[in-house]
Amino acid sequence: MQIHRSGSVLLTGAVAVALAVTALPAAAQAAPSTTAVISEVYGGGGNSGATLTRDFVELANAGSAPFEVGGLSVQYLPGSPSAGSQWQVSELSGSIAPGGRYLVAQAAGTGGTVALPTADATGTVAMAAGSGTVALVSGTTPLTCKSAADCAADTRIVDLVGYGSAVVREGSGPVPGASATASVARAASLADTDDNAADLAAGAPTPVNAKGETSGGGQEPEEPGPTEPGDVRIHDIQGTTRVSPLDGTQVTGVPGVVTGVRASGSRGFWIQDTAPDGDPRTGEGLFVYTGSTAPAVKVGDAVLVSGKVAEYYPGTGTQSLTQITAPRFTVLSSGNALPAPVVLDARSVPGRYVPSADGGSIDALPLDPSRYALDLYEALEGSRVEFADTRVTGATTAYDEIWVTVKPRENPTRRGGTLYASYEDRNTGRLKVMSLDPARPIPTANVGDVLKGRTTGVLDYASYGGYNVQATELGTVVDKKLRREVTRKQKKDELAVATYNVENLDARDDQAKFDTLAEGVAVNLSSPDIVSLEEIQDDNGAVNDGTTGSEATLKRFTDAIVAKGGPRYAWRYIAPENNKDGGEPGGNIRNVFLFNPQRVSFTDRAGGDATTPVEAVKTWKGVRLSASPGRINPTSPAWADSRKPLVGEFAFRGKPVFVIGNHFASKGGDQPLHGRYQEPTRSSETKRIQQAAEVNTFVTALLKADRSAKVVALGDFNDFEFSPTMKALTKGRALKPLITTLPASERYSYVFDGNSQTLDHILTSPGIRRPDYDVVHINAEFADQASDHDPQVVRVKVGGGFWH
Repeated sequence: MQIHRSGSVLLTGAVAVALAVTALPAAAQAAPSTTAVISEVYGGGGNSGATLTRDFVELANAGSAPFEVGGLSVQYLPGSPSAGSQWQVSELSGSIAPGGRYLVAQAAGTGGTVALPTADATGTVAMAAGSGTVALVSGTTPLTCKSAADCAADTRIVDLVGYGSAVVREGSGPVPGASATASVARAASLADTDDNAADLAAGAPTPVNAKGETSGGGQEPEEPGPTEPGDVRIHDIQGTTRVSPLDGTQVTGVPGVVTGVRASGSRGFWIQDTAPDGDPRTGEGLFVYTGSTAPAVKVGDAVLVSGKVAEYYPGTGTQSLTQITAPRFTVLSSGNALPAPVVLDARSVPGRYVPSADGGSIDALPLDPSRYALDLYEALEGSRVEFADTRVTGATTAYDEIWVTVKPRENPTRRGGTLYASYEDRNTGRLKVMSLDPARPIPTANVGDVLKGRTTGVLDYASYGGYNVQATELGTVVDKKLRREVTRKQKKDELAVATYNVENLDARDDQAKFDTLAEGVAVNLSSPDIVSLEEIQDDNGAVNDGTTGSEATLKRFTDAIVAKGGPRYAWRYIAPENNKDGGEPGGNIRNVFLFNPQRVSFTDRAGGDATTPVEAVKTWKGVRLSASPGRINPTSPAWADSRKPLVGEFAFRGKPVFVIGNHFASKGGDQPLHGRYQEPTRSSETKRIQQAAEVNTFVTALLKADRSAKVVALGDFNDFEFSPTMKALTKGRALKPLITTLPASERYSYVFDGNSQTLDHILTSPGIRRPDYDVVHINAEFADQASDHDPQVVRVKVGGGFWH
């Protein structure tokens, strides 16, 4: 039996053995890849005794279809990272043919005599010959993890190889034997078992590029920059649609003034024509991509640029960024005046978001910047823009970015955010802001603060968030004193039930995280009688050793709640089957009930486990559960690789209450709101609708056995109150979503890309009347947050109509 309770832990068989095992060192383990893998790593290029002149990373495609690497990156971390060590990023473009290779050249040394074959991408990383870690990453934002366990939790990692004595690696150990004369390479089968030492071995370096060429090729001599303007202007390149009419062609001597320089990450610079053509559809700004080379230009330089026009798609389903690649350029003069920025405000940005293509691509649709906001932003791609006195709608992130709205009156929330109210009414004034000046990073700001004064920069496009402003001049943050909410304490005859997503909590987390989350329960939620927790992991988190229990995690959490002035909570949960509930491998996240035994009792009834479905049992007294705690139809395909709802039977003042804790499938895989497919496909929705139907079926069975049954279904449903998921969940009026009882400006518990929205919900059955419901805003709007979700609580008064 796998029912777990505080005070008396009932464990038998393999579960008890697993919890008794001492935790092994964690290993970073992305899911084994059947497509792109890191096939070879060599850090000895140019070293004494080396033959090759450069370091390299080789990728391979083990799949049967081309693998797009545009928007991905190769990243490197020293083998024994220090506190100041950072992942170094090399961006990728293009694709890898089935069975093909892809060569990323890195730094050159002073030794060696043989050049690499022509690289498919080039970085500047000086990799260590004997020890290091290389990761293939979805996206170009540097990783932050510096341990195997933390890297295992980062779902952006597609594949990872640690060699020598690397701390970060997959499996039992790093690959031994790397040196100035030896690389580490994957077997010819390209098999990936998530064990570096087993999958790769040391040997002579054998770099191969996408054309199948091997070492000895050498590099083409660099051509000189242009000296005379050509016939093509920037507006000719940008054209009147999202895709350049000159895509794939060489252009010569394109004139412009440098308006911004990006010297790290995706290196390059922006140019803008000082003689626009007057057509609002054809952009006058353009990004010049210099790859691994820091651009030798500065703002105000007048330049002529030659190179190849290319459309860069930074991520799956995104729009593209028009740019010139492999550039050659000449600086004609410096200190030139910059073109006046376009002012973005409520008057200039249209009220409609984007044209429809009935789910297809909008790439070829003519731009209409006077009608659609995304068409306006596309027409201004690469151009200077300006806004003033904007409200912050998304707090400063770990990546030094904030979200603002240039339309202050657009769907404002009560606390200063911008509400995402429907699929049709998408907020047009939201923009992400990042700083191009390393000396002036984005300041810390919370939702509702104001970026006072003028912010000027270049309008860019990226996979995360879409259109953004690369700021060259930043306004000043005015603190509007947003404060965390504290809900009222429940009265003696009120039952208080809360939900809180605690974001992958496990016993290996810092005490500070436990303390902040505990304060949220004890102080901000005023110690509810029952708390349904989402994202409690097993006791050793990402260590994938078969451990499934969460006793140590819950002991630390409940101890921390007591230390913050809360009650001594007891708990109930059902341990999942190992690696069957989704999330990071080895994490085994599950739903958990905390309850205050001084106020409410739990009705324990044997029979619940990871695979046995709980049933509604009709009795002459009403309805009871066949097992408590139990799981809703856990073997249903709807729950494959996903958290199963936890059902518990409680008693308050002698009356039964049925609580269902939920954590539905994530929205990962949906096409972005700002993407090139309009309207975007919400592919993840299918699974949540199935999950909602399972919960609705179970609640309907409870109500069929006793129509006055008191049911509270709550948790992270990962969907909006206006979604098909919610319609499936509430079918037949079995449940009522309480978020709809709040004023519209208060209907949110989560902030994503500057949109305040609701993913967490509390729903109640018809037998529960006049509930007092509150979303307690303590996380989502703040730069400093213990979780990215706000908790919620419902209080119901027994004497005021709870029992009917």
